[in-house]
Amino acid sequence: MLPVDYLTCFKDLCAIPHPSYGTKAVSDYCMRFAKERGLEAVQDGANNVVIRKPASKGYEDHPVLILQAHLDMVCEKTADSETDPATQPLALCEEGDYLFAKGTTLGGDDGIGVAYCLSVLSDDSLPHPPLEVLLTTDEEVGMLGADALDPALITGRRLINLDSEKEGELLVGCAGGAHVIMRLPVVLERKTGILYKIDIGGLLGGHSGTEIDKGHANAAHLLAEALSFLRERHDVSILTLGGGMKDNAIPRLAHAELVIGTHTHLTALEKDLSKLESKFRAKYPADAGVTVSGKAGKAPDTYDCFSGPMADRLLDLLCGLPNGVMKMSSLPGLVQTSLNLGILEHSGQDVTMMISVRSSVTKECEELVASLRTHAEKASASFQTGGRYPAWEFNPASPLAAVMAAQYKALYGKDCSIATIHAGLECGLFSEKWPGLDAVSCGPDLLDIHTPGEKLSLSSAKRSYDYLVRVISCL
Repeated sequence: MLPVDYLTCFKDLCAIPHPSYGTKAVSDYCMRFAKERGLEAVQDGANNVVIRKPASKGYEDHPVLILQAHLDMVCEKTADSETDPATQPLALCEEGDYLFAKGTTLGGDDGIGVAYCLSVLSDDSLPHPPLEVLLTTDEEVGMLGADALDPALITGRRLINLDSEKEGELLVGCAGGAHVIMRLPVVLERKTGILYKIDIGGLLGGHSGTEIDKGHANAAHLLAEALSFLRERHDVSILTLGGGMKDNAIPRLAHAELVIGTHTHLTALEKDLSKLESKFRAKYPADAGVTVSGKAGKAPDTYDCFSGPMADRLLDLLCGLPNGVMKMSSLPGLVQTSLNLGILEHSGQDVTMMISVRSSVTKECEELVASLRTHAEKASASFQTGGRYPAWEFNPASPLAAVMAAQYKALYGKDCSIATIHAGLECGLFSEKWPGLDAVSCGPDLLDIHTPGEKLSLSSAKRSYDYLVRVISCL
């Protein structure tokens, strides 16, 4: 069969919905891709895929090289988007050097990495050592596929992870982390008044690891601050509230429905909303477009609202939770420890809060989780942790990093940067599964991942693919 270029592969992937927890279809596509080309392929119970390709002529005695990417994407969309990326093909658009999806995330994280892997496998003209392509699932929700992977499926001990978003940067270490879930039981009381909806929007959001230090506001925290302020000054009760969609994305939107009692004047309440908007814009200059808006219903009615004491406990908890950067590393510009309230959700009998904790220092991660447990207990909320993943420790003597750095300089006449990242990469889990693993992560320029503003630089994607092919031929 003729080789398939990486951009065609990527666009094919964009036509297949592949959210976290919904990767069976895209996993099946990769299996068909391999088998149509006569390649050995295995799909496990977690929908991870391992594809093997024998060495090209002259490379038979070279050590196995693993190429690795993940199959799931973060599915976010704008409020007015007609496309649900979790269930529908993406509406791809090109503008200048950039490829993006209209109104939704693009899934370049990590669809472009998957596309690189498939394109390499399809091209029999490329010189290469024995290849093992590992495509994992549910990376964005705790690296569940990597965690479930049987270590015996992989024989190689050199791995290039293709889940990075900055051309010219080789990643050789990452933070570890954990996911925290708190649930506060809802206690209701009957209230009569006018229904009033509050929306917080206009925020940039972003990746809760790589962009946690950019000063972007968290819509869920702004909502809690706003509701606490309004309850102090007006006769309002909370009917429902929510914000955020993924615990690894900084929430861009939040909302609440209130019941406005007869003693509150709407004009005064709306003046306070305007004051809050001005306050938030001043406090978060990176999010100067933040909006705080309200809309009242017409006729009074009676509703089952959060009781006063329960609402107090919830807002005290939310306003008291730490958020964002907790500590910077001794390495310039690198975050060491952080956390992000990514999901605030009222469903059924509970209000649920989902928090992503990250740190390159295991002890600090554990201390931050313990602090969150204390906050939860004070509010009488349940507490659980999961999705723990280890930090990936930097190996300064990595032969793979040395080869990749040398080939970057040979190709471009300048040095690449070698860095660690305040985000989770599967390399930490893989290093636990395969002691002695030599791993490096790289990729093309991707902007605003985990948001509907996500864009892939087409020129960077081309250079990064050419660089990958060159590196493979030298290993």
